[in-house]
Amino acid sequence: MPALTEWKVPPAFQPRPEDYRFDLDRALASVVGLHSIIPSDAFSAETLGTERAGNGVLIDDGLVLTIGYLITEAESVWLHLGDGRVVEGHALGLDFESGFGLVQALGRLDVDPLPIGSSAATRIGDNVIVGGAGGRTRSVASQIAAKQEFAGYWEYLLDESIFTYPSHPNWGGTGLISNTGELIGIGSLQLEREKGGKAEHVNMVVPIDLLKPVLTDLRKFGRVNKPARPWLGMYTTEIDDRVVVVGIAGKGPAARAELKTGDVILAVAGETVTSQTEFYRKLWSLGSAGVDVPLTVYHEGVTFDVTLTSIDRAKLLKAPRLH
Repeated sequence: MPALTEWKVPPAFQPRPEDYRFDLDRALASVVGLHSIIPSDAFSAETLGTERAGNGVLIDDGLVLTIGYLITEAESVWLHLGDGRVVEGHALGLDFESGFGLVQALGRLDVDPLPIGSSAATRIGDNVIVGGAGGRTRSVASQIAAKQEFAGYWEYLLDESIFTYPSHPNWGGTGLISNTGELIGIGSLQLEREKGGKAEHVNMVVPIDLLKPVLTDLRKFGRVNKPARPWLGMYTTEIDDRVVVVGIAGKGPAARAELKTGDVILAVAGETVTSQTEFYRKLWSLGSAGVDVPLTVYHEGVTFDVTLTSIDRAKLLKAPRLH
């Protein structure tokens, strides 16, 4: 495959060492390229693909933090270093609530870990760096454009995520680095927003503070040691104050209940929902994975009630291959 770092960020958007009071190149050396291979029969292969590439950040001796979708069900993981070396890694853990993933390097990286900072201490307008594998030429000098709630169609919700502008074109697993040289988040998505009548791209970043309560569990168990949230296998979006189903995950509870794309979720356990955030919070308030979830659904002029038995989504995923 081609090297993960052949492309370059336009020079006008690259960070300049003289703008920072820390060793920029040393900090960016902690960001590595990540390439994973997923079996073709994996549950996530259809939606996320069987070959995924992005970034990760070294946060401890051999421990690389990335965004979870890059390593979900990975049978092999490779870490690409700035000096051209490639080191095999092991998909160590996933946290579905935050979206973080952990990789353990299986060889020496010879790179200094990036110190972990505080995402809560950041402010809108702060100058930051969205660091990609390959140093300055693959990183973006950016600013925090917003800090706000984010709901994802895949049954995902962050109370406060970080949005940065300008965006990084290879955002997955990038390291959000503060103006003091600390890691304050991991890149997850690129989204479009309207500003001044024009569309512009921003990155959505998972705040690093969400890692601190779960890091020990992820290292020891590969997941957070608490009951999993109930999962329905339903992709939704919010349209005109309605929660609309835009996709159904195969083998999930929604598929077994024969829900369809275009269905509208009107209520959860008799309580009306008009937004994704309401839908998720009421769903998760019913209990842990396995709980029955009563839904009121509108389908082509007909309103009906249906009860789905939720599951732990991890049960559908292939476990990491042991080395």
